[in-house]
Amino acid sequence: MALIVQKYGGTSVANTERIKNVAARVAGYRSRGDQIVVVVSAMSGVTDNLIKLAKDIMPLPSEREMDMLLATGEQTTISLTAMALHALGIDAVSLTGAQAGIVTDGVHTKAKILNITPKQAHALLKAGKVVIVAGFQGQTPEGQITTLGRGGSDLTAIALAAALRADLCQIYTDVDGVYTADPRIVPCARKLNEIAYDEMLELAGAGAKVMQLRSVEFAKKFGVVFEVRSSMNDNPGTIVKEEVRSMEDVVVRGVSLDKNQAKVTLVAVPDRPGVAARIFNALSDAAINVDMIVQNVSHGVGLPATDLSFTVDKPDLLKATKVIESLKAEIAYREVISDENIGKLSIVGVGMRSHSGVAAKMFETLAKENVNIGMISTSEIKISVIIDLAKGEQATRAVHAAFLESKPA
Repeated sequence: MALIVQKYGGTSVANTERIKNVAARVAGYRSRGDQIVVVVSAMSGVTDNLIKLAKDIMPLPSEREMDMLLATGEQTTISLTAMALHALGIDAVSLTGAQAGIVTDGVHTKAKILNITPKQAHALLKAGKVVIVAGFQGQTPEGQITTLGRGGSDLTAIALAAALRADLCQIYTDVDGVYTADPRIVPCARKLNEIAYDEMLELAGAGAKVMQLRSVEFAKKFGVVFEVRSSMNDNPGTIVKEEVRSMEDVVVRGVSLDKNQAKVTLVAVPDRPGVAARIFNALSDAAINVDMIVQNVSHGVGLPATDLSFTVDKPDLLKATKVIESLKAEIAYREVISDENIGKLSIVGVGMRSHSGVAAKMFETLAKENVNIGMISTSEIKISVIIDLAKGEQATRAVHAAFLESKPA
């Protein structure tokens, strides 16, 4: 008998028929005597519809009220999933994030898990019940409902697997596993049998939508080996685990295109100590994550000045520009320019540590496709560039062909 945590994403529970399929899959594991904790997302499209409703009321709603609103999506799914299991004669109980003992900080819409006390889940499992937990949500020590950000149900599942000391954690989605690129963009992309935590972290940070970044960080920190697999079939998925030496044989493991980025540029920022710190502290205080940063000398403005550019997630663009505009009197930059028509193209692989010339090959490939590079960011196992969004998919296919086609996964 094993204790298994299974997470089902929005497409896996998109309608009542798919929820019944999830229940049937859970019933199959339960029939073997396994203890099952099921974490579910909101049904596909529900969260986006709730956000649209809120923004029909006002462009920048209160984040506390957004959490109250968005948490209802997962609560609908847990109840329906419990009912589907009841219909199969299986005893199941649904729990909100708070009832499951998930305690978070007070940063609304992007809360971090502080701790999990899964006493109720343990008791229900001991009583022979399937436990169904609402992903994506928790509660502050003061009792405020919070949400964990996009993809937060992955984090709920990984954190519960760690807290419950589960034997297995399965992340069910609408794809068979982790691919060398998005198959919708690169039709010849191949599924990976396994991938290292660090590679999965970089791919998630680069915009790959298979897993949420913080969930992979959590898995690495607590050593939670998990499998990404499809809820639509029984094919083996991709195992995400600690790096082993053989992984270094593949120079590039995957290519990712993030279409959810926006660039903000402050023109003619005074070139003096402390200005950058003031800008990025203000963004941090507003819970806005900044990704790539580039600073260039600003010409023709008289006093020493720089142009400062950085990228944020598109949903944070309006909030970021408001923060920057509030600093204009203090910092005295000339103007702020925003651009949503960009994409972040990244290549990732632990093999890059021991192979030279990777960046040169990537830049040469993009040059042949007449793709201009706006910003560059690197880590030990990743290279990311900002390019014109209109050429994003073309560039992704070219880079994938250069590094990954006719190479082993």
